[in-house]
Amino acid sequence: MRWLALVLLGLLIGLQVRLWMGEGSLAELQSLRHEIQHQQAAIQRFTARNRTLQAAVEDLRAGQEALEERARSELGMIQEGELFIQVLESPRTGEARGAH
Repeated sequence: MRWLALVLLGLLIGLQVRLWMGEGSLAELQSLRHEIQHQQAAIQRFTARNRTLQAAVEDLRAGQEALEERARSELGMIQEGELFIQVLESPRTGEARGAH
């Protein structure tokens, strides 16, 4: 009888070790759940980014105005016959003098 109790106790300890520390343990399960949450958050960010990029692509495909606006703002291009005027603000001399 004592021998059976020792075998059962050893089996119980072995199962507990596997439950807490082995492959497929509760710690590993928690780690995998945490990783799944991170991956789902990344998927949501990438999905939103893809929607934004897809809208930009559709906008560029659909109209010449969007293409012209992007060329003007990002590349500094102007159409033939247009005049480019750049306004530079000078430093405010009154504030500089008043500060001294």
